[in-house]
Amino acid sequence: MTGPHDGAGSTGPMDRLRAAAARREAAGLRRALRPRTPDHDGLLDLASNDYLGLARHERIVEAAVRATREWGAGSTGSRLVTGSTRLHAELEDRLAAFTGASRALVFSSGYLANLAAVAALGRDGLIVSDAGNHASIVDACRLSRSRVVVTPHGDAEAVAKVLAERDEEHALVVTDAVFSVDGDVAPLRALYEAAVRHGALLVVDEAHALGVVGDHGRGAAHAAGLAGRPDVVRTVTLSKSLGSQGGAVLGAPEVIGTLVDTGRSFIFDTGLAPGCAGAALAALDLLEASPGLPARARERARELAALARGLGLETAD
Repeated sequence: MTGPHDGAGSTGPMDRLRAAAARREAAGLRRALRPRTPDHDGLLDLASNDYLGLARHERIVEAAVRATREWGAGSTGSRLVTGSTRLHAELEDRLAAFTGASRALVFSSGYLANLAAVAALGRDGLIVSDAGNHASIVDACRLSRSRVVVTPHGDAEAVAKVLAERDEEHALVVTDAVFSVDGDVAPLRALYEAAVRHGALLVVDEAHALGVVGDHGRGAAHAAGLAGRPDVVRTVTLSKSLGSQGGAVLGAPEVIGTLVDTGRSFIFDTGLAPGCAGAALAALDLLEASPGLPARARERARELAALARGLGLETAD
């Protein structure tokens, strides 16, 4: 017997992949990896997320080396088996204290932190997501099994309207703090007021705000006076301003407990490498001791914007 896809003329899997690649090529959508040298081939790097220049800082690198020598190159397992070390616990305590959160939970990437926070906390309800949110938030919404409504960028009134008209028992509002493409800051106070008024949880992705926005770079939610609120959950990455790798969720004990119990991208993923945890801890030390670092980064951004405008280019605020 033959099936509907057997016989001459059928398309094999590699043929389909090659055809799809050709279509992307024609549309200008092919991507390429370009390995760099340690010194960026002598060029000034304005493309990385190393906002404070800490990735090659001597103290950060040495801290990563020390942690690796003490704990090994890898964490050896998922956090719930063998992958949690005292170093991870120390990093979680320090992140919570630095950002004004009750608790923190460290992941091996910021992407996975977003997947867990949004998919687990928003499951089987309503999720209201900003149109400019990062792809990790978009993917988390898809995994949540919830109804998802995408609202216009930065429109708190639209968010409030969707929340007011919902039928679902519970709802979650999710937004980037600083949007990576436009560089603008979300209206966090207005979003929080809309969420509270309608009994929703607010999740804020601080990936591009930690280390840059607010006092000592504690983030946009902290600057907006929302740090420590039990109905505000924050996600952060360690791979941008902190010059390391990994991510974390900041929230109330009930939030962290829910993620440990049900967050699949936490439960089934290998824990963050000890070297990355050590580097992030050293970066937090440096941030606390050098409160001028975030202001310096913002000043450099203003200088670059002024240079761009001088060349006739359009810039955002």
